[in-house]
Amino acid sequence: MNFDTFNLSLEIKKALTYYNYIKTTPIQEKVIPLIMEQKDVMAKAQTGSGKTASFVLPLLNLWQQDERTKKAKIKQLILTPTRELTIQVSNTIKNFSKEFEIKPKVVTVIGGESIGDQLLSIQKGCDIIVATSGRLLDIINKKQINLSFVEHFVLDEADKMLDLGFAQELDLILEQLPKQRQNLLFSATYPEKMLKIASRITKEAVSIEIENEEPTVVNINQRVIEVNKEKRSPLLQDLIRKNKWSQVLVFMASKRASDNLAAKFRKYGFLAESFHGDLDQEDRNYTLDEFKDKKIKILFATDIASRGLHIDDISCVINYDLPRSPADYVHRIGRTGRAGKKGTAISFVSLEDFEHFKLIEKRCEIFLEREQIEGFKLTGDVVKKEKGKAPVKGKRKSKKDKLREQNNHKK
Repeated sequence: MNFDTFNLSLEIKKALTYYNYIKTTPIQEKVIPLIMEQKDVMAKAQTGSGKTASFVLPLLNLWQQDERTKKAKIKQLILTPTRELTIQVSNTIKNFSKEFEIKPKVVTVIGGESIGDQLLSIQKGCDIIVATSGRLLDIINKKQINLSFVEHFVLDEADKMLDLGFAQELDLILEQLPKQRQNLLFSATYPEKMLKIASRITKEAVSIEIENEEPTVVNINQRVIEVNKEKRSPLLQDLIRKNKWSQVLVFMASKRASDNLAAKFRKYGFLAESFHGDLDQEDRNYTLDEFKDKKIKILFATDIASRGLHIDDISCVINYDLPRSPADYVHRIGRTGRAGKKGTAISFVSLEDFEHFKLIEKRCEIFLEREQIEGFKLTGDVVKKEKGKAPVKGKRKSKKDKLREQNNHKK
């Protein structure tokens, strides 16, 4: 289906043409008409599905039709789990409204940047807030924001927000919103906690799930290489040199590991940097810009880069450390093979990882042939986790017994 099918404004259609948006993705085809009819929506949308445009386009169209007041009032609130995704959504709104005679005033509310500047922008009057929940709550607590005029509430990447403890913050934000509003929820997975959150936000949402949606992106060549942990670094160097990948995103388990490996690769002559949550926002923005401009060739990152990182030319994604969950595997590899281009995703599997990777394959409905590379072949025996003994009923110490023991020690 073409975007021309929808009753979008001429200005939005001009922006779509400018950015070469012609055919809709399945999620856009189903969600856009529902939003324009102002129905509540709960959509299951995987990475790379085009979901950002699926809510930005109709919301901009609705904003254009709204009556203007002398001072702008916040009519749309969009919450996302990460700073990078927040910035990405804000930029998408600005891009698609570039042809508007009167452009919406968009304020990006994130940590790591001046709260004073954000407060000033809000007080001057704004139409759309795109925010991470933590910084938004900081501003709410200062009583410096009025959300009572919000007509459209978007919860983006809701499952990821759950991982970050968002459930505890949600009620505080919902208290600030009017009961009469349109609610739009997007999530890659529907865990039970997610469904509970959805029920607190809306009771009448139209549920959208794309039938026969591929569990992983079809443009991606997925590979699994068996290798001992201590051989991963030299293997990675060998693969990058032989394949001559222009840009590589390497996922690590920790911030320290990201820093250490990036420093090591710089010593070997690679243009490498690390990217994680301990960097201040200015450094995070700078690092991403350098990577987009191909001044950095290898980016060692934690899972903060698995969502909201929209770079079309990443040649290869490497799971140096495996993700904790199958859903994170899908999000990670979705950073390559974007915009119709081919990509490669390689997972390093060590002796300790065999069972965990089998679980990822099962949940993602894939099976990948194992490879071994000459000079880096896997050695040793598979590590099997022993199941702990089940607790004996009635034998566990009560809190009262533990407190009594502590008091006896103090005596």
